[in-house]
This record gives sequence, structure tokens and C-alpha cells, in this order.
Amino acid sequence: MKKFKVGLQLYSVRDQMEKDMEGTLKAVKEMGYDYVEFAGYFGKSAEEIRALLDKYSLTCISVHQGLDFYEEGGQSAAEYIKTLGAKYSAIPWYQAEKLAGSPEWEETKAIFNRCGELLKKNGIQMLYHNHDFEFVKVDGKYKHDYLMEEISRDLLKPEFDTCWVRYAGEDPCKYLDLYAGDVEVLHLKDFTCKKLANGPAYALIDAEGNPIKGVSKEENEFRFRPVGQGMQDFPAILTAAEKAGTEYIIVEQDQTYELPSLEAVRQSREYLKTLGQ
Repeated sequence: MKKFKVGLQLYSVRDQMEKDMEGTLKAVKEMGYDYVEFAGYFGKSAEEIRALLDKYSLTCISVHQGLDFYEEGGQSAAEYIKTLGAKYSAIPWYQAEKLAGSPEWEETKAIFNRCGELLKKNGIQMLYHNHDFEFVKVDGKYKHDYLMEEISRDLLKPEFDTCWVRYAGEDPCKYLDLYAGDVEVLHLKDFTCKKLANGPAYALIDAEGNPIKGVSKEENEFRFRPVGQGMQDFPAILTAAEKAGTEYIIVEQDQTYELPSLEAVRQSREYLKTLGQ
């Protein structure tokens, strides 16, 4: 199997990033992560962050960044991301009620196109990071697939979150095959639960800001786990990723329970080493 470039989504250790960004980045590097994906900048300038990355020989390969940042900040927002050195900017979440099948769908596409063009002009590829609610069908097709079909692929590519694809009841390997050549960055995330395709395992709100009722995490016994300690078949996923041309694999764990966040991501990294990564 090929050697992937292994990174960490820093949302996984956001509690530590907020308290001590430098110490956290140093620890992440020492675990064997050479790449990071930011989710928040904790009040620091792009220059300050870039200096820390350079100090510890880390590469910011990507950021998770909402589109309001680019809509409001324009070129200066893109310059911030360029200073970090990121090749990719992933949309971390988008309102389900504004995706395909909604009255807002045309405006959503217009926003995606504007931001995608801005990023492309700056040498940055826009990605879309899914949850499970994009794997709801409208006229026989998943909302996720409408996104990928109706927005030019040179402006938007998938960053599959393997946890949410599987939790939605789909096979991550199948989606890597379907989008082969376009999945340059892949999220590795593990979990356990009683039942797949059983409703959102995180809070969703409607257009008025009211909670959408669904099966709670507690009812479904959903738990995020370090990579290799849950339900996912990562050897199969990595084999499919290799065939699909994926270059970067990014560990993410949204929440920890018994373990401190840094220990959880350390265990994920150690597991990947057993797979030759």
C-alpha cells in the first residue's frame, strides 16, 4: 500500500489549541503528524500561525472554513489562507435546508461558485466536508451528489468524512470509487453505535434556529472513537483511497470521552503506523 501524507484535523484538539497553540502543534508533530487542517485560528494572525508551523516543520494542508469568511472578507480572507500555506479550503458544514430540493438551492450554488472562483484565483481548491444529512435523497439522488454534479468539479471537490458516510448507511469505499480522481483529501474518523442510518448524531437546527428532533446520540449509543477502535474497516478504506488517488488522510475525532484529546489522536496515529502509514 502507498504511503499517504498523514494529517490531523485540529478541531480534534481544539481544547488544547485554545489554551496553548504552540505546545499543541509541537505535540502533534512529535506524534508523527506532518500535516494539519485548521478549524479556527484562536485570535492569531496568519503570520503568527505560519511561524509556529514553520518552527515545528508542520504543513497546513487545509482549513475548515465557512463561506461567510470569504463572502465578507473577499481577497483579504483568501490571503489569510494563502499565508497559512493551505492548498485546500473545506466547507465544514452547510445548512441542510439550503441544499438541493430547497427554495434556497439556486442561491446556495451561486455562493459556492463565487467562493470557489475566489479560491481558485488564489490557487486554493474548495472542498466539501459531508455529514450524514447530505445522504438524504431528493428525487432519487443524494443531496451530496447534486452538489458535485451541479457545481463545476474544478471549483468543488469532495472531502469525504468516512464516519458520516458510513453512519448514513453508505460504504465509504463505494464513494471513493465513485469519485475516484477527485478525493485528494480524506477524513478518517471512527465511531461505534447501535444502528447505522438512524438519524443525526449531532445537533441540527432548522431555518428558524429550532432544534430538529431526531434520534439522539445517547439513544443510539453513538460514540466517536480513536481510529482503529470502532466500526470502520480502515484497511479497506485505505486500499480504496489508494485506488482513488487520495494523497492526504486526515484524522479527526469530534469528541473524546474517557481520554484527553491529545491522547486520543496519539492512539489514532499509532494505529495508522501499524497499517504502514
